[in-house]
Formats: sequence, C-alpha cells, structure tokens
Amino acid sequence: MSMPSRLGRYVVRRRIGSGGFATVWLAYDEQLDSPVAVKVLAENWTEDTAVRQRFVEEGRFLRKVESPYVVSVYDAGELEDGRPYLVMSYADQGTLADRLEVEGLTPAQTLEVVRQVGSGLRALHERGVLHRDVKPANVLFRTVEDSASGSANGSVRAMVADLGLGKALDVSSRLTMIAGTPTFVAPEQAQGEPLDPRADLYSLAALTYLLLSGRAPYSHATLSAPASPAAPPPLSSPERPFPREVDAVVRRGLARDRDDRWPDVASYLAALEAALTPVTADDRSAAWLPVDPHLTQPGARPSPLPSGDPLPPPVPPRRRRGRWVAGALAGVLALAAGAGAGYWYEQRGESEATVGDDTGTLYVTVPGDWERALAPSGWTAPLDGGEFPALSVGTSPRWTDVSSTAQGVFLGILPGTELPVRLPQHPECGAKQTQVQGTFDGHPSRTVLFTDCPGGVTVERVVQLAANRLLWVQVRSATRATANLVLDEVQARGF
Repeated sequence: MSMPSRLGRYVVRRRIGSGGFATVWLAYDEQLDSPVAVKVLAENWTEDTAVRQRFVEEGRFLRKVESPYVVSVYDAGELEDGRPYLVMSYADQGTLADRLEVEGLTPAQTLEVVRQVGSGLRALHERGVLHRDVKPANVLFRTVEDSASGSANGSVRAMVADLGLGKALDVSSRLTMIAGTPTFVAPEQAQGEPLDPRADLYSLAALTYLLLSGRAPYSHATLSAPASPAAPPPLSSPERPFPREVDAVVRRGLARDRDDRWPDVASYLAALEAALTPVTADDRSAAWLPVDPHLTQPGARPSPLPSGDPLPPPVPPRRRRGRWVAGALAGVLALAAGAGAGYWYEQRGESEATVGDDTGTLYVTVPGDWERALAPSGWTAPLDGGEFPALSVGTSPRWTDVSSTAQGVFLGILPGTELPVRLPQHPECGAKQTQVQGTFDGHPSRTVLFTDCPGGVTVERVVQLAANRLLWVQVRSATRATANLVLDEVQARGF
C-alpha cells in the first residue's frame, strides 16, 4: 500500500509498521491536536470475510476494556475502497522488542514491565477476552505524566496491543485456531485445544524468563514444537544469578499442563514480586523505564564544510547507550520476533516499511527490519550550512560507521546547481565500479557501486532534482539486489 495523504479525517505522517494482515500508520488528529496510530486492513484481505471480521473484532475487544495498560481504540471507520481501519493510541516510545535490541532491563524494571503487562491481561480477562499472542513486539510503550516515577519528564508505561489473534473466552472454550508466536505460545494453544486465561499466563511467564535471563525459555521454530516442550534450562546463570524461588515461580508459570500453573495472572504476579523482592529491594527507585527523548528527535547533524569539499558522511540515526546486550539475547530476539511474523509472511512475502521525513519531502520503502534506527528531522547541509530535509533509516543506530556491517539508507536534500564530479569514497570497501551517468525519475544522476564492503555493498547516488537542489542517496546492504530495490523506492516530492 502506497502512503496515503489521509485516512478518514486523519492526516498521515509515516508508516509505523506492517504485517500480513494490516498496516499501521502514524497520523495526526487535527481536531484534537494529537498524534494517533491508524491500523488499516491489508488490501489483499479485503474480500476475506473471516479476516475482515477478526480485524473488526479487535476494535470491539479493545473497546470493552478501560485500562491504562491496554492500547485504546478511539475511533473506527471504513475507507472508500471498503477496508476498515481502527484509530488507536500512539506508542511514542516504541515496543519492548525495540528496547531489547539496544539495551536490557534490570530485574526491577522487568518486574515493573511484567506487572504492567499482567495488569493489561487481567483487564482483558475480566472482560472475557484472551490475547493469545503475548510477545515483546506486542508490548508498546508510551510516555505518561507519572509523579511516582520521580522523573520530571514523565515515565514510560507498557500497554498490551495487537489483539489480532484475540478471542472472546466463550468462543475460545469451543474452538481455537492454531496461531501465535512459537517461542511464547502455550502448549494447549499449539495443539488447538480450548483455551482459558492460563494460556496468556504461560506467555507472560515466557516473557518474564526472557527479560530476566536474557534468553527465551525455548527456541521453537514452528507452532508444532510447543505442543510437547521439555523443561526449560535454569533461569539463573553465572552472569545473572537469581534465587531459586524466582526460578520456581517462573517455571511453574511455564508448566506444560495448565493445571500445574498458577491459577491466574494475579497469583503469578504476586508470587513473582515476593520472590524478586530480595533482588530488587535496592533498585526500586529505578523500576520505571526512562523516557528516551531521541525516539522522536532528529539524529546528530554534521557541521558545514568549506566550499569545494566532498560530501561528508551521512547524518547517523539516533544513538542510544545500552546497559548490556548479550549475543545470545540478540539471537533469541531475532527468532522470537521473526517466528510469529514469518508464520504469516511465508505466504504474504517479506515485510516492508515506508518511512518519510518530517517535512513530507523524502520517502523510501525498506525491508521491515530496517526501521530500528530512524532519524527523520533534517540536517545541516554541507557547503552553505542551510537546514534541509533528510531521512536516515537503518538496522542499527551505528549503521553509518565505516566498519559497521549493518544496513541502512540515507536521503538528504542539499543545494547545488550541478552534479558533483566526485562522490563520497569508501576505502573500507574492496572494489568499486566506474561512476555511472544516468537518470532518476527523469532527473540527471551519478551513481557509484562499492563491493566487498564490511556489510556487503555500498551505493552512492546524487540526483539533480532542480536547478539549485540535489538529492544525495547512500545505501548499505548485504546484497546488490536489496540495494537496487531500495534505490527504486526512493521518492522526493515537491520538485
């Protein structure tokens, strides 16, 4: 789906994400002067009655719940082509999966996040709704004014989101569709048995295990594997020791037989807090996740260079300092986040995301996992030092570093009456092609491809968009094919 200018009465700013069944856009409610998230059913599912009904039911389920720990639905509607959409609260602080990619949680923060997620699940269960897909990507964070956190900038609150697999309890007790994310799904759900709230409890325990230990309890690749899981490895490790009581609480939540688990989410949370108290007693003041001001701020801007110098390195995405990210954790998160997505994308194709800068001038469609580091707010262009639109998107905040193997794309407008003779050079790469003269959407361009680079290939392109404006594009990707796909999806509007 190409980026629309409006969805109903909401002005679209950029795509937040997409999946097999829907696309979520960041939009603006002009009447209430507030950002919102608008979830739209994917075009290819418009005629599928069952999928359409499940999409609409998600909004109805969420409307049943009044909880600060469950994402809110403010409005619903239908586009001119008949596709339904839901208008929801915007999570300005990203997802738990986003946080885990760059930093870990302390035990006190883990307890607080699990408590908030558990509170959201309890609210759903009290209204007769099961979530059935609890995982890091479905835990959203937003900024709230919270004096208890002790922060003048507010605190971060967790919200349970994405009830695309949610079911009313009376329906789930009779018939269950086999779906979910293998790493977090309960055995009875994987077997298609009737469900009750203890299925969500199992997923919450799996999430707790991941946050405390830095690794998932299981690494299931398919939905058939959780049907007969072995006992998970001990929660404690030399790097992260925990009392046996903590391991016992979480392990009971992961019991294969639901009758052996905690009776409900409330009892699990109470037992977990009691077991973790000796560990978190000295750390409760830091239990709230800090607000990350860079999530909606521009990346670092380079200083202007004297006239005649070559183009500088592109403006990097925002940088964040993590407490720790174990290699095992990164691998587990890739599986945990990708397993559920891959389940749907096997037939729908690879996920993509369209992002734009804050001015609506620059847009590019990239592979879905390139959205991890985003800087949309412009830059100080070289040569004259003026402020111009720019956009940086990458798989890592450090994707522009010379030795980085991460992938990303940078787009920047800068002044210029003719194409530069010399494009940025990359001595870290083993070889480069001869500069190619060509056109981009009818505009003159120059392109150079560098190969044998640390992460694969690097492409530099400069386009003469107007008599006094240039577009600079840099792409770093694992393969030339991916670089070509991204280059073909670059858009510069207003020229």
